[in-house]
Amino acid sequence: MFTQFLFLLSLLSLVSAGSFSSVQPLCHDDESFALLQFKESLIISQSTSAYSKISSWMAQSSDCCRWDGIQCDENTGHVISLDLSNSSLYGSINSSSSLFRLVHLQKLNLSINNFNHSEIPVGVRRLSKLTHLDLSYSGFSGKIPSEILQLSKLVSLVLYSNPLKLHKPGLRSIAEKLTNLEELVLSEVDISSTVPSILANLSSLTTIFLRDCGLHGEFPTRIFQLPNLKSLSVRFNPKLTGRVPEFNRSSRLEVLRLAGTSFSGKLPDSIGNLKSLYYLDVDSCNFSGPIPSSFANLTKLTYLDLSKNIFNRGTHFWVGKQTKLTVLYLFDTNLYGDIPFSLGNLTQLTILNLGWNELTGPIPFWLANLTQLNTLWLSNNKLHGPIPVSISRLLNLQILDLYFNNLSGTVEFDLFQKLNNLSHLDLSFNNLSLVIDPNTNSTFQKFRVLGLGSCNLSDFPKFLQNQDQLEVLELSQNNIHGQIPKWISNLSTDTLVILSMSGNSLTGFDQTPNAFPWRRLQILYLPNNKLQGALPIPPPSIFYYSVSNNMLTGDISQMICELSSLSYLDISYNNLSGFLPHCLGDLRNLSILNLQYNNFHGCIPQIFMEGCKLGMIALSQNSFEGPLPRSLANCTMLEVLDIGNNHIIDIFPSWLGILPELRVLILQSNGIHGFIGKPETIQRFPKLQVIDVSNNNISGKLPSEYFQIWKAMQSFDASHLTYMQPNGQMQKKPSNGWLMSYDYSMTLTNKGIKTKYLGIQDFFVAIDLSSNNFEGEIPKIVGNLKALHMLNLSNNVLIGFIPSSLATLTNLESLDLSQNMLVGEIPPQLVELTFLAFLNVSYNNLSGPIPQGKQFLTFQNNSFGGNLELCGSPLSQRCSNSEDPPTPPSNFEANQGSEFPFKFGWKVVAIGYGCGFIVGVFVGQIIITRKSGWFIKSFAVGHPTRRVNWRRRQK
Repeated sequence: MFTQFLFLLSLLSLVSAGSFSSVQPLCHDDESFALLQFKESLIISQSTSAYSKISSWMAQSSDCCRWDGIQCDENTGHVISLDLSNSSLYGSINSSSSLFRLVHLQKLNLSINNFNHSEIPVGVRRLSKLTHLDLSYSGFSGKIPSEILQLSKLVSLVLYSNPLKLHKPGLRSIAEKLTNLEELVLSEVDISSTVPSILANLSSLTTIFLRDCGLHGEFPTRIFQLPNLKSLSVRFNPKLTGRVPEFNRSSRLEVLRLAGTSFSGKLPDSIGNLKSLYYLDVDSCNFSGPIPSSFANLTKLTYLDLSKNIFNRGTHFWVGKQTKLTVLYLFDTNLYGDIPFSLGNLTQLTILNLGWNELTGPIPFWLANLTQLNTLWLSNNKLHGPIPVSISRLLNLQILDLYFNNLSGTVEFDLFQKLNNLSHLDLSFNNLSLVIDPNTNSTFQKFRVLGLGSCNLSDFPKFLQNQDQLEVLELSQNNIHGQIPKWISNLSTDTLVILSMSGNSLTGFDQTPNAFPWRRLQILYLPNNKLQGALPIPPPSIFYYSVSNNMLTGDISQMICELSSLSYLDISYNNLSGFLPHCLGDLRNLSILNLQYNNFHGCIPQIFMEGCKLGMIALSQNSFEGPLPRSLANCTMLEVLDIGNNHIIDIFPSWLGILPELRVLILQSNGIHGFIGKPETIQRFPKLQVIDVSNNNISGKLPSEYFQIWKAMQSFDASHLTYMQPNGQMQKKPSNGWLMSYDYSMTLTNKGIKTKYLGIQDFFVAIDLSSNNFEGEIPKIVGNLKALHMLNLSNNVLIGFIPSSLATLTNLESLDLSQNMLVGEIPPQLVELTFLAFLNVSYNNLSGPIPQGKQFLTFQNNSFGGNLELCGSPLSQRCSNSEDPPTPPSNFEANQGSEFPFKFGWKVVAIGYGCGFIVGVFVGQIIITRKSGWFIKSFAVGHPTRRVNWRRRQK
């Protein structure tokens, strides 16, 4: 008993001495007081529903270690961690804040609050023990102070999603001073610099997030090979270049995000060594070559996006090995053939995007086994056959996009009524006949996107009357006749963003509203109908407005000048008349102004003010008169100027040469006169690719000095069949995720035929100086314009010889030198122009034999007529010194007088030793045959960025 008493006594003494205590020390009074002062300096915002941790802090509760968001050291009682993330805090923090008296802090998290654009206070340097600092989504702005570099113990620095600038200090200073960093997250911070290679010296780094930081230059490959690196994101830095290096098996990389950069080269086969990789996004880079088959080894992948690169055409046989995938984007990856059967292994998929490929065959019934799918995107392929009924088993489906395929058959719309979650359905531009039960009632699910273009509809679907959440409604290219019913005006008035009803036979609104009711409408697309009456004025929210190719009459209402957001205005091909309103100059956001083929008259007003953003001005085929307005010189972003076929009386406007972006200049059939003269500087017309000043009164010699400085005509890159469009900053991404674009257009006389180009390829180069009074010889320097596809110098007063230097124009497809006073022989070197599809040297004073062989075998008598001393095939006059070659086969009969230029035909291309004629066909003629597909290019339904916009942007 006595022994037990001694044991208890010794135990008590140990407890009283503190050697056996489990009682945590209380919070220090000075720190408790500092925290309460900090609380008083801020406001708890009532605009959010988030719980605010500081609301529980009370002075009566002296132990701050028990307050929400606070952690104290178990031994000393000092506050070492303060986590006030997502606490609805509002206000400013300055350097005198009581927060900086918590000098023992090791972790500080103020993320997801609103500090009212205050700067990060320099007082942060007093928190010298900080290892973790998180200020993301916190509303700080301005420069990141250099004092942050004094926090030498920092392991984690997270500042993303704030309007901050990291210039001085920059990334280099961070790498030099914060050598213990493991986590560097600066996404959306304005860095605007290269990535220093010294960053690769921070061997402890596990996470680098530098998304959308304005990075440029080449990314150091050594950073990929940091021994502890798990996550790397440099997405959305379009000027950042680089290559993906080889990876060894020891790499710990789990997340790699390079989307929206200019990384290029091949993805290495060794990417298959990244056994821990679960997230890979290289969307919209410049990667090329084959997609490595070693992708089959990446079995931990849950997210894979390879979209929009330049990969080799392939079947992607490795797809299906990654059975943990939940998201798969293979958009525009050159995938061809049937939809890979191996996709059926990916039973966890929620998103599958195979759009913009060359997939053929039917939509497989087994896709219905992917029961977790909420998004199925198959747009812009060559799929055929019916829509399988089994698709109705995908009960989780929210997005079904089958836009622009070759699907056929009759589809009962009730098929989709079973998909209760479906909010995005696009069946447009197939060969489908959609049957909609007129009794379909308001119980039908609510759509956000509904694409029923080219679905053989003969009337407006009645169920639309109950759709009040639509953002996009596409009814183009149907057979809907007559007036637009009144109830359309009440359709989704609070949500509608895009309304497209082009290519029907609509005559007008049953009840034309005084103002359209759609408060958010950004795109109104009504071309190719039979709309009559006055020009309808869309709501003020409008961004893109097209009513081209209708039967509208009358003046342009002054109300159009109230559309301050308007960027694209196309009212061409109508019967509109009157003067242009001077207030058009108030539309400062306008980038496209297309008024051609109307009856406007009077002088073109001086409406092009300083800061003009116009990229295209098309006023051709009207009755404008007077001189060109000098205010055009303010349009420094102008790329296409078409004022042909008017009554413009002016000297040749050499002052237009100062416009740095001008690529197409068309002034044909006006009263342009005088001399072109010599350029004042070599910087005139630096990007000009197409010039047409035909059928005017210009005199003097051909502008050889301009031929010398037109650099854009001297070289080209035809590797991509892209079209001239407004610069990227002029494009608009509506909230629903669609990307709207606009292809520039023009009308030229090419190969003797007036041709409308609904799209201008980026490398198309043409000169038309015909039907003027040019004199003198054709300068040899024209042979420097090696990118030329079309050269027309006909109907002038040119003398001398045809220069043999024309033989260097190896891309030339059309050459017209007719109706001049040229002499001598046709240079035999021209036979080497193997892309030449049209030649006219008629009505000159040429003599001697016509060159024989290759493309010259395709030209007929009218190419050479009116030259009395020419001889040889195809003319009947034989040459005295040689035998004529055999008559060319009938396949080469020319159709130069046909209404459309298609009749040169593919046989000419095949037998004509070249494929250059494809340029003429693709640019001018196939486009015309696919006029109904113009909306495809204009709205890019299924375009990659349309898909990207649905996706939440991550770090």
